[in-house]
Amino acid sequence: MTRAASAVAAVCLILSILATAAKKPDEYADLSFIVLNEENDRPIRNAAIVLHEVDQHGRQASQGVELKTDSEGKSAFAGARYGKLRIQIIGRGFQTFGQDFVISEPKQEFTIKLKRPVRQYSIYDK
Repeated sequence: MTRAASAVAAVCLILSILATAAKKPDEYADLSFIVLNEENDRPIRNAAIVLHEVDQHGRQASQGVELKTDSEGKSAFAGARYGKLRIQIIGRGFQTFGQDFVISEPKQEFTIKLKRPVRQYSIYDK
């Protein structure tokens, strides 16, 4: 093998290694949640936490994950893929919470405070 061919082979090997290193494998995060009553910061037990991945067009995936909070209002999920995630929280007697978050760190904590429903007014009320 000539010196030039050896140099080309070495450059190709280096470029191959760099290309492999530049590809990020799917990264996953551990998520933890605390769901509280906004009025008094008390935990809300048995609230449903629904997680859906969201694509680049804002559409949520058809399959999701549902968690329940414990008596301290806590829940956790290990293995959430990095990217946009829609988090919805449903608690009995509270307004439903929904928001999209970007998951980009190995561990992320969410403290969500749910509101009581507001009084609705009607022209028929006297």
